Amino acid sequence: MKLFNSLTGRVESPIFSDPVRLYACGITPYDTTHVGHAFTYVAVDNVVRHLESRGLTVRYVQNVTDIDDDILRQAKKVGQDWRLLGDRWTRHYIEDMIALNVRPPDAFPRATDVIDGIVGMVERLLAAGVAYQAGGSVYFHIDAWAEFGKLSNLPRAEMLPISNERGNHPEDPNKRDPLDFVLWQAKAEGEPAWPSPWGPGRPGWHIECSTLATHWLGEQIDIHGGGDDLRFPHHECEIAQVEPLTGRPPFVRCWFHTAMVHHEGDKMSKSLGNLVMVRDLLDEFSADAVRLYLASHHYRESWTYDHDELAAAARQVDGLVRALKRASGSGSDSFAVQRARQAFEAALDDDLDTPQAVRRMSELAAEIQSSAGEVTGVQRELRRQASVLGLRLDKAEPEARVSSGWQTHKTGFDR
Repeated sequence: MKLFNSLTGRVESPIFSDPVRLYACGITPYDTTHVGHAFTYVAVDNVVRHLESRGLTVRYVQNVTDIDDDILRQAKKVGQDWRLLGDRWTRHYIEDMIALNVRPPDAFPRATDVIDGIVGMVERLLAAGVAYQAGGSVYFHIDAWAEFGKLSNLPRAEMLPISNERGNHPEDPNKRDPLDFVLWQAKAEGEPAWPSPWGPGRPGWHIECSTLATHWLGEQIDIHGGGDDLRFPHHECEIAQVEPLTGRPPFVRCWFHTAMVHHEGDKMSKSLGNLVMVRDLLDEFSADAVRLYLASHHYRESWTYDHDELAAAARQVDGLVRALKRASGSGSDSFAVQRARQAFEAALDDDLDTPQAVRRMSELAAEIQSSAGEVTGVQRELRRQASVLGLRLDKAEPEARVSSGWQTHKTGFDR
């Protein structure tokens, strides 16, 4: 399988461990799940399913950013405890993932599950000389690590405005450089806090994922997924927090970034309020229609939500289901099932080309419909291909492993 690696800027054949170690940045649970979220997590699901269909074992971890500036801000706005707010929206997200038949991660930890590990990693970064303490907070000093910026390849002048849009506080008087990012944030009035050697506080956003990824998957992982808007500063900072400690670059062998989804002329985002929510779509369309619609866009190409295109995807799903239900004729089976399988797999091997895989699957369905012979074997292959893309087709319920796995995770968010 070849994937585009954001670190090198090339389509490469990743070197996979056994099991394949995959981490995806999860939601910040205060308003979910919109189509942009779904595009990312369905794309990651397609990677996992394809690897598994080829006989590989995947160890998949996805986090929940349950303590964060945005969570605290929203909790204050709605007058709800931050933990209860996060739990409620995480349950909502899980229900959406079950509905979309998304294979659950093997581990689904909260950031607050690893506070001790975060404190330990911050202590190690201080000892390594790439961090400093000031005013009860601890910061990463980007000038102390020469490789900062190697993922985004942004000029220094462009880093600060982007970082400021995504949670940076350049006016912090304790910083040596406005781009230095917080590893441990001193307690503010009215905010939750945990004990640390530097006083009570809470973790910075970036250190949460570095700690969770290395805790669950080790010092080097195979694939790290997330939206392209996380490339800088979040993923850049993740690298900076891990590699000075391990001395084993790269921290991530393949960075897998999904493109942005647009609506009403802008990137779909909570801040702009131009969200299309998955739950609203599922009131009108089947989960298969939504998944096929998402798969019809390559994960690296930005696109704009279009209701008519989603309706067309629903009709395409109907055609696949009709092909599965078609009775066999009296003639012999003339299908080259193995060739059809190879064409489908080749599409997904080629940088997860799901639009091409969808076309191959639809061609197979058309052949079934036009055949006068035995179609049982090719229908079985069509069902297999659909499963790799997470489609249920004529099955009413999500896969058993999807429902049971997510329900197990969900119990951890019932307070």
